[in-house]
Amino acid sequence: MLHIDIETIWRFRKEGSPQTIVVMLGILNEIRNTGKLTRAAAHAQLSYRHVWNLIEQWSEFFGVPLVETHRGKGTVLTAFGEKLVWAGQRMQARLGPQLENLAQELATEIKPFLHQRPSVIRVHASHGFAVSKLRELLDREPGIGVDLRYVSNQNSLVSLAQGACDLSGVHLPRGELRAQSVQSCKEWLDPREDRVISFVTREMGLMVKRGNPLKITSLEDVVERKARFVNRDHDSGTRLLFDQLLALHGIDEANINGAQQMEFTHAAVAAYVASDMADVSFGVEAAARQFGLDFVRLLTEDYFFVCRRGFLETEPMQRVLDVMKGSDFHKGVAALPGYVAVDTGSVSTVQEFLDSVDAKSVVSRKRKG
Repeated sequence: MLHIDIETIWRFRKEGSPQTIVVMLGILNEIRNTGKLTRAAAHAQLSYRHVWNLIEQWSEFFGVPLVETHRGKGTVLTAFGEKLVWAGQRMQARLGPQLENLAQELATEIKPFLHQRPSVIRVHASHGFAVSKLRELLDREPGIGVDLRYVSNQNSLVSLAQGACDLSGVHLPRGELRAQSVQSCKEWLDPREDRVISFVTREMGLMVKRGNPLKITSLEDVVERKARFVNRDHDSGTRLLFDQLLALHGIDEANINGAQQMEFTHAAVAAYVASDMADVSFGVEAAARQFGLDFVRLLTEDYFFVCRRGFLETEPMQRVLDVMKGSDFHKGVAALPGYVAVDTGSVSTVQEFLDSVDAKSVVSRKRKG
């Protein structure tokens, strides 16, 4: 199947001047990570001299240096160079899933004009690290195409009910909020036709700066310390979960400093904290670790897929289940902080799924009692 990558270009131009420059943030990021210009040049597949000339051109254009060289310590970014890199990482975290969606839409539109027409599985799911890993492995499977669109938790089930997708990704919290979250999904589940596929669990909590300088260990601490917060967008399942947690703890969102500041992915809010534009955010542990943040666990979520019974029995879907159960996927999940492959690929009816939810709720209440 044809794969399309859409990438952004950082082009700068001064007002009133036709001159433009393109800053390759990958070069600056590699210098930041390694402290070596030679490594940055090799990573960009350019000569050392060419990379050095580029950096000099960029510095001359902005009027401030982007890097500094220290004897015995290699090359480091200046404060301005660091700011550019962090801006690039925030941009990628914010726009990455949307660009993937656009690329997939384009691939779907031009597919009818091509001779190769593999079996295409339409997946609508909330953005997540394990979903990306599954897609990566499925892309290697011959004869199977994956049309993956990142949509909100609720919208993915709506898509399945309306026949707009074959697989719907759903994540639900364990514990006190489980029954409430399941209730909001029930109206879109067909007990006769739908089947639930176990996928992974993931840890959800507060992302804080390394060393946790504000000593935040709870939602109450976020309010009491007046920590700068960055929230998720209203349509995301993670935002719904956070709002439910606030209600559970009796916290008014108006008392959270920055609750109206929003980003659209787990990685985007993590990058916001890492670049010191906020003190804390809520999301998955994997995103926190990706940006070198500390993580305060609040709860565990189960991530499932839902599909129609008829589709489950098709050959392409059986191959998807084989990939889910395979060692490559399990190794990939094990490398994601906070993710665990639990009963991955096992199938249950909607009623069996709901019964398991009720049983866990009873156990939870007994433990509290």
